Amino acid sequence: MFRYYKIIFISLLLSTNISATILVVNSADQKENELQVLDNTKALYVSATDLSRVLTSRLPYVNKERMKMVLYFSDTRIKISSNSSFVLVDEEVFHMPVYAKASGGDIFLPAVSIFRILKQTVLPGLTYDPIKQRLDIDAVEFNITELEIEQKINGTILTLYTREQFVAGHISSFEHPNGWFYLTVQNGIVDTTQINKTDARGVVAKVTAYQFAESAQIAIRLRSGIIGHEVFQSSDPNAIIITLRTPFDKSADRIRLLRKRWRLDTVVLDAGHGGKDGGTVGKSGTREKDIVLDISKRLGLLLEKKTNINVVYTREEDIFIPLWKRTKIANESNGKIFVSIHVNSNPNRAARGFESYLLKQGKSDDAIALASRENAVIKLEEHSGDKYKELTGENLIMATMAQSMFMKESEELAAMIQVELGNRLDSPNRGVKQAGFVVLIGASMPNVLIETGFLSNPTEEKLLKQASYRQKIAEGIFSAIVKFRSHREKLLVEG
Repeated sequence: MFRYYKIIFISLLLSTNISATILVVNSADQKENELQVLDNTKALYVSATDLSRVLTSRLPYVNKERMKMVLYFSDTRIKISSNSSFVLVDEEVFHMPVYAKASGGDIFLPAVSIFRILKQTVLPGLTYDPIKQRLDIDAVEFNITELEIEQKINGTILTLYTREQFVAGHISSFEHPNGWFYLTVQNGIVDTTQINKTDARGVVAKVTAYQFAESAQIAIRLRSGIIGHEVFQSSDPNAIIITLRTPFDKSADRIRLLRKRWRLDTVVLDAGHGGKDGGTVGKSGTREKDIVLDISKRLGLLLEKKTNINVVYTREEDIFIPLWKRTKIANESNGKIFVSIHVNSNPNRAARGFESYLLKQGKSDDAIALASRENAVIKLEEHSGDKYKELTGENLIMATMAQSMFMKESEELAAMIQVELGNRLDSPNRGVKQAGFVVLIGASMPNVLIETGFLSNPTEEKLLKQASYRQKIAEGIFSAIVKFRSHREKLLVEG
């Protein structure tokens, strides 16, 4: 981490084109230095050699024959040349309105311009008052420190590490038609040196960080267009997460790899609740755990008999399975989709119908209440340790972010399930919704949770108790899975 200390430049009497000095006071240790300047009727020029001596820990590189210098600020190199108005900070070019001047084997730079460039790149705490000819450099700790880039099959995830949480409204982002993606953080102080060293990969061709007076900006040069992006904050660790979604690579090798990897050959069926967790219970005593296990087995039998799809059950009998273990089973079996089957409940006994849920924070009160009720099973788990530690708020956003690459497919599967159930059931189609179901967290595949009806509704409880009605539900989900597989395979064939 860099720390910069207040330095006060006190101007002495200066004459046009006469060499003079400025007193430099370091407030940390009260040591005094002198900084040479040239006073011109148009601008004040400051010595590059003295800037390096006073503000950095390394001697500059000097080429006296060509009058070029390199100043070293930590790992950042600042290249300057006499009779040039350009300054090169690593690979970034900055322009000054007037030329640098050579004098006595030294290069003098226009003070206002060079201080602005230093503030923007390596000294974010710098403030210069040209009227008083005073330079203040306050102690600064970067709150944006490092960037990691991870390439995924259909996009790129960027993790921008921070030392604090920013107000949500202070983070903005957009894709510009010029091929750059911009993220701006109000009150951000960015370690430009560290960020600019980030290795580009995926859709990211180049990363450049800028420090402004009241904000920090990360500019990302894109190799190709993106089809969408999301920005979230995480609190453990503190980070801003950016996903840049891209179309699948259409190369022949890539298509062959995708076909092999994403061929829908295994479906994981999760019958909710079980054992000591009975789930919701109808007025006549019908238990959710029994209804959903029966539907799950009926669905599995259809898949095994009518397709070559392998079926994996998270439970096949009345036993208790922790939520975290259900997705663990799905991942370890190399499942290609995860379907969690449940039955709903509502204090309003008139509520009825079927609905499908995706893993996102709930937007409606009903969705939030439903997720809270389904997640309450955690209290029955023994020795769960910190598996669910702080799995709310920003951390839930992070968990959903990790699965964002499957969100589009999850939405498609959920929509197909709603259509197929609607073709078979007389109950209302309540649509596709979103909520923070813990059981879906960690499933590295398209996933959906289905609420097949309301046991709290006397009419639907009677229907759910009928084997023929449960068979219709199983057939509807089966038909949706088959159509989803067909659609997916068609996309892979087309590339």
